[in-house]
Amino acid sequence: MLRIDRATYDAIVAHARKDHPDEACGVVAGPEGTERPERFVPMLNAARSPTFYEFDSADLLALYRDLDDRDEWPVVVYHSHTATEAYPSRTDIGYASGPAADPRTHYVLVSTRHHGPETGLAGDEVEFRSYRIVDGEVSEEEVEIIESHLFGHSPTTVVYD
Repeated sequence: MLRIDRATYDAIVAHARKDHPDEACGVVAGPEGTERPERFVPMLNAARSPTFYEFDSADLLALYRDLDDRDEWPVVVYHSHTATEAYPSRTDIGYASGPAADPRTHYVLVSTRHHGPETGLAGDEVEFRSYRIVDGEVSEEEVEIIESHLFGHSPTTVVYD
């Protein structure tokens, strides 16, 4: 199961809508050794394509250096589909199964195929789904949207000693 806070969920959806009709992509980093996606890192789709995404190699190198410096890892790798459902394509599965792939990673897909830019109308939801992709096998997982990762409580319930 992917547990993601509301602000990060909203940021991923906003990025997907902003880059529509091209695919958007990025990562959400979290502390090494945890499953907490905490730091939203939008990336540039170097392909600038409505049918696939590609991280810019220099940006990707800078990202991994930053992750190392912060003792983080990419808990979530996300991208959007602009004309199809939020399900991994063969290309997506290939990216997720490469030599640098981490089986702990959650692969999030957002489909903007029906909505594109935000309309502001009630019920204007996008398709937001998460998968684990290990050795080419795709398994969809539940997504739980929480208000915050901070102790699982609202700030009014945290007791400081």
